[in-house]
Amino acid sequence: MREVDTSSAPPPPQLSAMFQKLAMAVKTKTFEFFTEEDEDQNFINNPPVNDAKPKTLAKPTNTQMGMSLISSVFATVSSFEASYLQLQSAHSPFVEESVEAADRALVSNLQKLSDLKQFYRTHRQSLDLDADSQSIGSCLESRVQENQSKLRALGTVSNRLQSEMDGKDLLVSSLRRKLSEVQKSNSKLSKRLSENDSDVVLSVRVYESMLRDAVKSVKKFTKVLIELMVKAGWDLGLVASYVHPEVEYAEKRHNRYALLSYVCLGMFRGFDESERCCSSSSSLRELMHHVSSDPMELLERDKDCAFSRFCDEKYHELIHPNMESSIFSNMDETEAVVSSWRSLSTFYECFVAMASSVWTLQKLALSFDPAVEIFQVESGVDFSIVFMENVLRRKEDKKLTVMNPTRAKVGFTVVPGFKVGCTVIQAQVYLIGSKCK
Repeated sequence: MREVDTSSAPPPPQLSAMFQKLAMAVKTKTFEFFTEEDEDQNFINNPPVNDAKPKTLAKPTNTQMGMSLISSVFATVSSFEASYLQLQSAHSPFVEESVEAADRALVSNLQKLSDLKQFYRTHRQSLDLDADSQSIGSCLESRVQENQSKLRALGTVSNRLQSEMDGKDLLVSSLRRKLSEVQKSNSKLSKRLSENDSDVVLSVRVYESMLRDAVKSVKKFTKVLIELMVKAGWDLGLVASYVHPEVEYAEKRHNRYALLSYVCLGMFRGFDESERCCSSSSSLRELMHHVSSDPMELLERDKDCAFSRFCDEKYHELIHPNMESSIFSNMDETEAVVSSWRSLSTFYECFVAMASSVWTLQKLALSFDPAVEIFQVESGVDFSIVFMENVLRRKEDKKLTVMNPTRAKVGFTVVPGFKVGCTVIQAQVYLIGSKCK
């Protein structure tokens, strides 16, 4: 093999040295491109050993001036906060002079913050800040101003809260005056009512209003009773034919009027018996006592009172023991009637409300002089518009009409009629011969 002579060949280039120079150049250009305007422009050209040189030239007063500058910033921000709270308070209620003053203070604080920012930008590279120390002030002065601004802000909040408290006090005083006036008015009305009860209570309008309430409660109880019958599997048609036989209904659903008649006539049976009350004045006193009490609480408090005996009597008239056992036989043990009608909550409440409304109406009727008379129309009687009202004329039965109503016959009475002095309150009756339009 032939040997190669390498003694005369030129030496290879130093690649590592070339790459080092290229990296240094790129590094230098990169620093010059990304360095901020306010940095030292001689940082790249100076050797790294000079990096600690500024620290050796720093004066101990720079730290104090930095603390003073920071304290001035916080004091100015606190003053701005206090001025802003004053501006808010000046808007409610609106006071133009206070709004303008607070606005000027806000602008002044913002200007001061801008001056502090400019001061920091201008002199942060300087090693001697003592020349402008008078424009910043001492740290203690700034802290005092900051605390004064906080006190001013707390004073503004305190004044706002005090104003709200004063407003609430005025409202409470006004409401107390109104309450006192209402109590005095109630006292006068109560005195007039006790002195002359008959002039206030004993009127046809009051009686008609209480009669409407009583009929409404009777309908509500009848609805509950019908639901219990349906749940127990009763045939409502057979029940209606038993209550009022030989009556042909225009629609199948009209058999509910027979059940309503059964409950209503049962509750008003014995309505005008004078032995229930000694006199009209005692009936009126019993009426006032009853309407001022809760009937449920009255039954719980005194189970032997006259109202409780009235409830027991009417319950046994309406609900036969065989009916009771049949209706409540399919209920759960928690719902079943154990001893009496008092054991079932919904049924009990509806019955007590109905009995209470009929009881108060009876006491009101016996308080009139002469007492209110009650009447009902027999089956087969000719219809009279003076004493009777067709129950099918109610809004839920507007689609029904009666052929020649002047010659129509009464099937049965649903709600009895009343005679209050010379005024007649019509009885509600179901007429035979009604049909759909």
